[in-house]
Amino acid sequence: MAPITGRQLLAETLGGAAAAWQIDDRGLCLAGESAVDWLNHQAQPATPAYIYNGAAISAQVQAVRAVLPGTIHLHYAIKANPFPPVISHLATQVDGFDCASLAEMQRVAELAPARLAQTSIAGPAKSADEHRFAISHGVLINIESAGELQRVADVAQSLGKRARVALRVNPPFELKGAGMKMGGGARPFGIDSEAIPALIERIRTDATLRDHLALEGFHLFAGSQNRQAEAIAATLRQSLILVQDWTRQTGFMPRHLNLGGGFGVVYQPQDAPLDLAALKPVLAEIGADAQQAWTGVRVNLELGRYLVAAAGIYVTRIVDRKTSRGKIYLMCDGGMHHHLALSGNLGQVLRRNWPIVAIAQMDEPHSETVDLAGPLCTPLDVLGQNQALPILQPGDVVGVLQSGAYGASASPQGFLSRPAPGEYFVPG
Repeated sequence: MAPITGRQLLAETLGGAAAAWQIDDRGLCLAGESAVDWLNHQAQPATPAYIYNGAAISAQVQAVRAVLPGTIHLHYAIKANPFPPVISHLATQVDGFDCASLAEMQRVAELAPARLAQTSIAGPAKSADEHRFAISHGVLINIESAGELQRVADVAQSLGKRARVALRVNPPFELKGAGMKMGGGARPFGIDSEAIPALIERIRTDATLRDHLALEGFHLFAGSQNRQAEAIAATLRQSLILVQDWTRQTGFMPRHLNLGGGFGVVYQPQDAPLDLAALKPVLAEIGADAQQAWTGVRVNLELGRYLVAAAGIYVTRIVDRKTSRGKIYLMCDGGMHHHLALSGNLGQVLRRNWPIVAIAQMDEPHSETVDLAGPLCTPLDVLGQNQALPILQPGDVVGVLQSGAYGASASPQGFLSRPAPGEYFVPG
């Protein structure tokens, strides 16, 4: 079998979003010039850096919209990539935002204030400042415990306002095949499902809670990074059944229902992509059933990684080429302090190579096997092991695909006091 090329690797990994990346005989191109030249013209250091492609984000949004019924809204989970131009780009394409910190809510207020009413915040240990900001700006607070319920009521009372709240649920099931499991068993996230009916009754009967909390519905998120349509469909159905059971028991009629997402992306070409089309019937079913049960309920699908991963490339320049006891090493100016997941240190049990291309040699065969390492004084600073690439030399630039999610903001950039990477947004 002939060695793969960078062009082929990009197509096999990114799927439909690959068309948003321009490639010609100069290699990867940005804004009409070679990506290497484009990077060299930027004000920040050319490498290491993240490049985000707005056209690829739009392509992913359109792909999801094609399978979503009008009864389900699309939200963006900012934690996947909080870079301000990414948020601004998505503000006109999604129906709302889901936050995990005060800073993320502040970015929505600054960049997309019209979306605050369709914004929520989740997190198992929210601060009083986060509660105050959310209440003051009408952001929906996903309550993670009975203790938080009381704390939010106290803050709302001190502000003379009513807080919009939803109950985040720790369901009795998990999303099978998920890269990170967020439900089932004992979890720091959410309220155990069996405690939900009693908590609804407490809000209804406790005068202080009733006066200062507006209970709007539920948030269920069972897992992330799942490429199995059948597992996602089963979890969506189980989630809806759970809520239907509670409403029958309590008489509470939800106005808001966040069913999470967890849609996974391909990080290795041999992996099967998520079959979005297979989810279209179940999404239509979920949307229709929810409207039949609770007329006018707002049902949200919350996606982060799936919308932005394919839109990002992490670029790093080769500084040195060396051989150690028969193994070729390419030493790079970027590393795990910028891209923790690439090193295998962000939730992976066994490290797997990410798709890496040489951005100026996209049509050259990946004919040499090398290890790639970064500039840090630790053996953990791994970019690739036994990775196939074209024959490269110092000065060449490699790009890590699928780096638009959980990259710069999910990495220990202060480690060893190295400089931060550049971040660039190309509208497309």
